[in-house]
Amino acid sequence: MNFEAAFGRFPVIASDRLVLGKIGEEHLEELFEIYDNDNVFTYCGIIPKHNKNTVKSMIGHFERDFLKKSRIKWGIFAVEDPGKLLGIIEAFDWNQKVNSLSVGYFLAERHYGKGIATEALQTLTRFLFEVALVNRIQAEVMPPNEASKRVLAKNGFRKEGLLRQATLWSGKGVVDLEIYGKLKEDAAKEPGWAKI
Repeated sequence: MNFEAAFGRFPVIASDRLVLGKIGEEHLEELFEIYDNDNVFTYCGIIPKHNKNTVKSMIGHFERDFLKKSRIKWGIFAVEDPGKLLGIIEAFDWNQKVNSLSVGYFLAERHYGKGIATEALQTLTRFLFEVALVNRIQAEVMPPNEASKRVLAKNGFRKEGLLRQATLWSGKGVVDLEIYGKLKEDAAKEPGWAKI
């Protein structure tokens, strides 16, 4: 794992349509739109935030987590409108002993169904395998979250199993979680993927 590539300076990553970049106070309105919407967090272990000042303080928490090298939260932005926050994608639970981490993502509801989450995850996955030199990426998904499972499947993640009543998620209680994983060797077999 190349920890320096991930945490040396904030990594900005781009695809054809999207830029994954740093979230700042200038994005507060769009960030609040995301966190203020209960529907966005139906299947997440995150409690919606209905106070704009609470959301504003979270931006500082994003920076703190990055400086502690524990979590990176990228804003998902459109290339043609890089100031407009569409959603968030993150990498967390960095485990250097086994060279793995977890990912999660959520979008503003008005951007659902446009392929944004799929492309953002593809962009992040490529960075994590090719630049950060991670070996395993995993995601935990509540079983009814069909949209998220489709995003993972389109990106070559495999369902590895079901953890029954395994985790306490904020606002949800004890939940079942499906585990999806992808290895660097899986990515290397995909058409069009650079040798990594």
